[in-house]
Amino acid sequence: MTALGFLSPGPSAADDYPRIEQLLGSDIRLDLVRTDRPAEGVEQLRLAGVEAVVWVCADEGVAPDPDTARNRLRDLATTAGVPASSTPFAFVRAAREIDAMPVAVSASGTPEETARFAEFLRAGGLEVVGDTGAGPAEVTGGDETADGGEEAGGGEEAGGDEEAALLALARAADDPRARAVLLPDPDLSTAAHLPALEAALGKPVLTASQVAVWEALRLTDRRVHAPELGALFTREPIVQV
Repeated sequence: MTALGFLSPGPSAADDYPRIEQLLGSDIRLDLVRTDRPAEGVEQLRLAGVEAVVWVCADEGVAPDPDTARNRLRDLATTAGVPASSTPFAFVRAAREIDAMPVAVSASGTPEETARFAEFLRAGGLEVVGDTGAGPAEVTGGDETADGGEEAGGGEEAGGDEEAALLALARAADDPRARAVLLPDPDLSTAAHLPALEAALGKPVLTASQVAVWEALRLTDRRVHAPELGALFTREPIVQV
């Protein structure tokens, strides 16, 4: 069993992680802890026996530049006793993994937040040819009731609306030169829609929950072939699911 840990300051599309876990196979466990203080949340993950930790954050706002971000991740790794990373770095590595340069970025945050994220990508060596901050989006995951079910009005129709909203968000920043579109907002539920988004855009789509899990697997030297999670999960060498 490979146990992977994720820390988030917000909702972070919590429904994505059980879905991704199911698609990855029975020997991989994903543990998500919501906390504003990574040092506190990481203790819970450490006790759960995780082998890697990824801080799922909306942009580099918690780490104003790559050097500061790396220093904070070193501290996080020291506290956890396992390798650690964050979604901004995961996006950089994932884009390189699929040879996707240049990239376009479309976020549901403010234009300023999106611009900061784009600058972080550029500092990591990526070329960004389009970036759009659309403001708060209506494409976060469906609310859940106490027993884990979706509230009334969910189901297939709600899923279609969610997919349409995600596609509109992706198209808002897409550029003919871009070889991939990045959706960095960690509160977007995207795992169920990745194949449809990539088919509609004709290029890879990278999202926060997707790259967070991929990065955690990378830190534990795991490669999983799971096409339902997009082009990022179809690279060699693979462990077939």
